[in-house]
Amino acid sequence: MISDPGDASQGPDRELEERRAKLAKQIAAHEAEEEAQRQADARATATASGYAQAFRLSTDFVAGVAVGAFLGFGFDWVFGTTPWLLIVFLLLGFAAGVLNVLRSAGLIQQPQVGHRPRGDE
Repeated sequence: MISDPGDASQGPDRELEERRAKLAKQIAAHEAEEEAQRQADARATATASGYAQAFRLSTDFVAGVAVGAFLGFGFDWVFGTTPWLLIVFLLLGFAAGVLNVLRSAGLIQQPQVGHRPRGDE
C-alpha cells in the first residue's frame, strides 16, 4: 500500500500534541504543588504570629501582677504593714495587667497626651 502524505505529516504533529499535553499536565501538577506549599507557609506564618501575640499578652499580664506584688512586698517591708500593702498592690497590679492586655489586644485605645475625648467621639 501507498501511504498517504497527509498521514506522514500527522505523525509528528500528533507526537508534538501528545508531548504538549503531557507538559501541560506536568506544569499544572507543579503549579498545584506550589500553591499548596504557599498555603502551608501562610498557615505556618499565621500560627507563629498567633503564638507570638499570645506570649506577649500573657507576658504583659504577668508583668503587671509581678510588679504589683514586688512593690507591695517592698512597701510592707519598709513600713511594717505586712500583708496589707502587698494585697493592695497585688490587686492594683492585677488591674494594670488586665489594662495592658486590653491595650495590647487593641480592645481599648492607647492614651494620647493632650487629647480629651468629647461626648460625640
